[in-house]
Amino acid sequence: MALAAPSSVSAPATTDPSGASPRYTSALASLTVLFFMMGFITCLNDILIPYLKGLFTLSYTEVNLVNFCFFGAYLVMGVPAGWVVKILGYKRGMLVGFLIAALGCCLFFPAAESRTFALFLGALFVLATGIVTLQVAGNPYVSILGPPETASSRLTLTQAFNSLATAIAPPLGSMLILSHLPDLKQLSPAQAAGLDVSAVQQLYLVIGAVLILISAVLAFLKLPQVEHAPAAAGDTRRAWHYRHLVLGLVGIFTYVGAEVAIGSHIVSYLQQPEVVGMSAAAAGYQVGLYWLGAMIGRFAGIFVLRNVRPGRVLAVNAVGAVLLLIVSMNTSGAVAMWSLLAVGLMNSIMFPVIFTLAVAGLGRHTEDASGLLSAAIVGGAIIPPLFGMIADSHLGGGGVHALRLAFLLPALCYLYITWYGLKGHVRQDV
Repeated sequence: MALAAPSSVSAPATTDPSGASPRYTSALASLTVLFFMMGFITCLNDILIPYLKGLFTLSYTEVNLVNFCFFGAYLVMGVPAGWVVKILGYKRGMLVGFLIAALGCCLFFPAAESRTFALFLGALFVLATGIVTLQVAGNPYVSILGPPETASSRLTLTQAFNSLATAIAPPLGSMLILSHLPDLKQLSPAQAAGLDVSAVQQLYLVIGAVLILISAVLAFLKLPQVEHAPAAAGDTRRAWHYRHLVLGLVGIFTYVGAEVAIGSHIVSYLQQPEVVGMSAAAAGYQVGLYWLGAMIGRFAGIFVLRNVRPGRVLAVNAVGAVLLLIVSMNTSGAVAMWSLLAVGLMNSIMFPVIFTLAVAGLGRHTEDASGLLSAAIVGGAIIPPLFGMIADSHLGGGGVHALRLAFLLPALCYLYITWYGLKGHVRQDV
């Protein structure tokens, strides 16, 4: 199931560090903006969660409905988005994604004005639907713009700019949103009802305007067309008939769930007196370091993945994440904080490597596979609420002990990713 390869793919004269031929370098450069905005919007959830927790006086379990709603859109809309991209093509699919995401941003204004949690969740679902469409169109497009052996390196390059955005979003969100939030421990329901919501409204309106502007620019860009080879006579296989894709779906599910569960609770974890006892705003700035580690790792991964087998790099990083979580769970102070934040560095190459290993050799099934992989991002909706339930429980004595115990859940996710990197990605038909 190979691509109908253009001449620049089959025999490129020169390549950039990502492995792309000169014909595709400009297209990859323009796509970095897409990945930047996806990362920025998604990571703002880590700041929105403690804000909504204070605004509506929610428990950990309740506030994780933010992640459930946002990442649940991947399950509901992932496959339909794949159909849209297959019909409209990669470029038009991206345009649709930008416009839907812009609409979701605009819906934050009435949601904040009415101070209704359900409307916030509705706005997040619409916003996430746009991000899903962008993911479905952007990820496979990057992976097939050049030689397959450097696909992981190319997607890691664009994902590095996604991580740049995730490093910027938390401190900016803390400055614009959490700085308006008083001490959560002393916040009464009456005070919560009087919290200022204009900062949230203004921030998301600006993001919506930027998304519309980007879509207008994208409409005038000329992106290369990539055609897939037709199916061989008698070949009736579908995307889910490939074992490495099916196991990759589980890999994406566990990776996103673990990453989001950790990122969404860093603020609450660092606020605990037994850890470092930071304020919400100060802890919010530390979240940026979690995502900064992912950015640094992805830029480094561009070169590492050209010299080391992607599956091996994936397994090493997953083992590192498990070890760092164990250290954080059993220490306090600076060691507990920095070991948890360093998990971001281990996360760095996981998504692009799992994605490219899962779609390798799928040819005409690439768009369908991308939709399925995007649906698997629903792990960000399932695993964080389970994390929250453990954190709310009385296991281990409750309180910070239960919160620490909850980190065993993402640790189990990373153990599966270790296996996928070593064995699970080997290509066999189901």
